[in-house]
Amino acid sequence: MINSKITLYNSLSNREEEFNTVTENEVKMYCCGITVYDYCHLGHARTCIVWDVVRKYLQWRGYKVTYIQNFTDIDDKILNRARQENSSMEEVSERFIKAYFEDMEKLNVTPADAYPRATHALDGIKKLVWELEQKGYAYEKGGDVYYSVNKFSPYGKLSGRKLEDLQAGAGGRVNQSGVEKENSFDFALWKSAKPGEPSFDSPWGKGRPGWHIECSAMVREMLGETIDIHAGGNDLIFPHHENEIAQSEAVTGKSLANYWMHNGMVKVEGEKMSKSLGNFITIRELLEQYEPMAVRLFVLQANYRKPIDFTKDAMESATNGWHTFAEGLQFGLKHGEALNWTPKTQHSIIKSVQERFCQEVDRDFNFAAGIAILFDLAKELRKEANILIHEGKTTISSQELGDKWYTLTSLARVLGLEDNYDESESISNQMSDEEVEALVQERIVARQNKNYAQGDRIRDILKEQGVTLIDSPGGVTKWHR
Repeated sequence: MINSKITLYNSLSNREEEFNTVTENEVKMYCCGITVYDYCHLGHARTCIVWDVVRKYLQWRGYKVTYIQNFTDIDDKILNRARQENSSMEEVSERFIKAYFEDMEKLNVTPADAYPRATHALDGIKKLVWELEQKGYAYEKGGDVYYSVNKFSPYGKLSGRKLEDLQAGAGGRVNQSGVEKENSFDFALWKSAKPGEPSFDSPWGKGRPGWHIECSAMVREMLGETIDIHAGGNDLIFPHHENEIAQSEAVTGKSLANYWMHNGMVKVEGEKMSKSLGNFITIRELLEQYEPMAVRLFVLQANYRKPIDFTKDAMESATNGWHTFAEGLQFGLKHGEALNWTPKTQHSIIKSVQERFCQEVDRDFNFAAGIAILFDLAKELRKEANILIHEGKTTISSQELGDKWYTLTSLARVLGLEDNYDESESISNQMSDEEVEALVQERIVARQNKNYAQGDRIRDILKEQGVTLIDSPGGVTKWHR
């Protein structure tokens, strides 16, 4: 395996750093997941694709990766949806968790190693709240438990916010129950029960956890006190991730994560995506218009930390790009006769492309540069396929073609860019040779009678069947699948 070092941008230090793990050759990685009250949208698609590929790449680079992503399955939005539908919190959560997995499968996102849920982590949550209370970082008011922000001196180290700014911008000190907090910027660790809402027993009475505490508890339970990478959208930097740091590090005295990584936000036609603007697009709606791999390619062609704009033109460009990619991936399946080839991963072509791919992607997961390298391979394979069809032979050796195809398919798999071309299915659905030949002869007759419209129609029919026509001098037409 390539020996170069990975560097990545750490939101905590605001600079690129060399990647070193807590345990050699192992990566513990946590990504803040979905609040399951609705179908996943474009922002979720980007987050899940980006961190899925980071995980895949680290695995390909030789690391053993443990990847955890949570579900928030108790939240005001979930409860509001349940009221609207006259259903329950559990029914809403289960429905949209199922929908999440359906959407991710279509986008070729590999499932995480575990998906802890807030309602399944209550013991760990209550233990963490109790420990914070014992250490003087939390206080109880009327059944609610709050984190005392000014007790944690490093507060703001991730987001860069200062307590005096928080004080100036904070709302009132009185919570919804009419109980006064010590400071307006203190946040809830445990919320007392409200009439008609689900609640759980605790040392502070019936209630439910606050949003931030669940991730602190899950990280600790699933991965330990200090992990390598904590990831999520950059809208989570404040307050969610800032509050996670305050909760976890106040108890353990250790860094919660050595690297904090955040993907940029999503726009639609230049506007921030929101239901109020009418440009809220779910993954399901997007996949009604575009191929899943085109969506994946579009996401990966952008710098993961920068905003990304879903526009019609951009998606059409990504679709065209994916078709080029797919033609390269299909080369060995459609033109196996051209590959008298034995895979040997030490061949110079394979090694040199892998090394260039690593050099690019190792720099803060620069997948766009890696994709550009693979595009060159895909275009070359597509060109050789056309030459093979028209001339019956290729311009480069079978071994070199095989090396290029192997390299493209193996590295594309690292990016999760996989084609579902099934040669057997294609063969079962295609016209027989006799049917193709009959249409070719019909076209020749049509062209001789100057019925060019009919000739073009037959060409289009055959093209849809994957048949290419080559008109030669003397009225001779050859064809290839």
